Amino acid sequence: MKKLIETLSCAAQRKPDCAPGFAGFVLALLLGACTTYPPAPSLGSITDYNYHIGPLDNVNVIVWRNPELSMSVPVRPDGKITTPLIDDLPALGKTPTELERDMEKALAKFIRDPVVTVIVTTFVGPASQQIRVIGEAATPQILPYRTQMTLLDVMIAVGGITDFADGNGARIFRVTEGGKLYSVRLRDLVKRGDITANVDMQPGDILIIPQSWF
Repeated sequence: MKKLIETLSCAAQRKPDCAPGFAGFVLALLLGACTTYPPAPSLGSITDYNYHIGPLDNVNVIVWRNPELSMSVPVRPDGKITTPLIDDLPALGKTPTELERDMEKALAKFIRDPVVTVIVTTFVGPASQQIRVIGEAATPQILPYRTQMTLLDVMIAVGGITDFADGNGARIFRVTEGGKLYSVRLRDLVKRGDITANVDMQPGDILIIPQSWF
């Protein structure tokens, strides 16, 4: 995701040495229905997933036997949190367990044998694990990824596709596989109820829904 963002920024500034991957990404947006890509892997392709904390998440911090240190705090846009006795502790990209251990380490300077529990109560997640839906969706948007999330889940969240969409020409840009493109059959799934067109989503996926030329 970071590389993709850097490439997009590079192209926007019209730098001559922009990575060639940007050209392929734009081509997928404009000519998605004209190019053949392999179908996305079927359901059951993801077996394990651990949630990582992102900016604007809310976390409930519980310090055992120290209620004055326990509170609910937001993760700031810079990915850090502040609690009593702890200033500017990085939380971005960590699992709740990893953040617990970091907080215990920081609190050990002030209290004996601290035991910390972190419970995430509002889920946004880091940008690298969010699902982005662009093009002819009813409401294009960014969605937090969750375990066993499918294409159908995404379509329900965005309200389906518009009347102008080339649903069966849609593509998934898979960031975790270096920007590999997969074809998906949104029209069959949403308009015809063909459940065989449902596939797993992966953290960081970008769903591209082109406009129909007809």
